[in-house]
Amino acid sequence: MVTTLLDARHIAAQVPDPELPMLTLADLGVLRDVEVTEDGTVVASLTPTYSGCPAMAEMRADVAARLRDAGYARVEIRTVLDPPWTSDWITPAGRRKLAEHGIAPPGPAPRAGGPVALVLSPTRHAVTCPRCGSADTEETSRFAATSCKALWRCRACREPFEYVKEI
Repeated sequence: MVTTLLDARHIAAQVPDPELPMLTLADLGVLRDVEVTEDGTVVASLTPTYSGCPAMAEMRADVAARLRDAGYARVEIRTVLDPPWTSDWITPAGRRKLAEHGIAPPGPAPRAGGPVALVLSPTRHAVTCPRCGSADTEETSRFAATSCKALWRCRACREPFEYVKEI
C-alpha cells in the first residue's frame, strides 16, 4: 500500500489528460495539489482548463481510480476554480510534448485586471508550425476537435495542425 504524500502526488501527476493524452494532468497544469489528511484521505485538487470543460468528470474519475488502485482507500477529488487555470500553467515539458505530437503550444496568456473575456476573433500573433518551425501559418478554423484548440495550416510545409488557444 502506498502511504506517503510524495507517492500520492507522483501517482496523481502521471494521470493523462483525456483530450490530450500525450500530456499528464501535471504537464497541463490542471493538477493543483495533492494532500493527505490526518485520517489518511488523499485529497487531489484539479482546476478545469475552462468553465464547463467536458473532460473534467473523466479527469476526476481517472485520478480517483489511479489513487485507489495504488492502495489509497479514501480519495477525494476537489475542483478548484480560483485562481482560474491559464495556459501559462502548461509546463515546459508539456509544451514540448504538444509540439512533438504536431500540436502548436499556446503563447503567453492575455493579461486582464478582471474577468477574462472570451475572444472569438483570430489569434493576433504568429503561430509556429510544430512540424517545420515556420511562422508562415494561417488559421483555418477557430474551433477544432475540442474547444481549447483551433485548426491552423502551415504555408511552408502545407501541413495542417492544431493549436492550443491561450486562456
